[in-house]
Amino acid sequence: MPDSRANRSLIAQLLVLVVGSFSFGVFLLPPLYDVFCDITGFGGRTNSEAAVVAEAPDLTREVRIEFVTSLNEYAQFEFAADADSMTVHPGKMYFATFTARNLSDESKVAQAVPSVAPNTAAGHFTKIECFCFTSQEFQAGEKRPMPLQFIVNPELPDYVDTITLQYTFFDTARLAANTEN
Repeated sequence: MPDSRANRSLIAQLLVLVVGSFSFGVFLLPPLYDVFCDITGFGGRTNSEAAVVAEAPDLTREVRIEFVTSLNEYAQFEFAADADSMTVHPGKMYFATFTARNLSDESKVAQAVPSVAPNTAAGHFTKIECFCFTSQEFQAGEKRPMPLQFIVNPELPDYVDTITLQYTFFDTARLAANTEN
């Protein structure tokens, strides 16, 4: 009899561990991840507040912005920045354009996921308007420009002279289908 009691106790402990782990992963981990991303800029979190345009941009300083694009392996798109880079003055508003084209013969919905490097620059790179804010619907073969409007905060640390903005373009329907399987 002592063995069956010990087995029941072990099973009960393992069930509590499984339920606790599941609860942590479903209920606590997402908010903790959001806080982590807001603090570090990880995952493309660049701004959570309204942008404030500096009264006078810092025309004595130049920062190089590099644009890098990639496609998810399942995305049937062409996706690229219209320019590889640009030089900006902190505090001044700038515009950049990216172009995407649906290479398939059916309608697709895509989403761009941004990332900023180095991490110390993420909190100083503010997107005013970005195609990455919403999913983009493309008709078969459709090609379109996608705008980005941004400001680099003049309080960007002096040692940061280059910011890399990367976008990964995903086919959201294909991505959803793959996560369901």
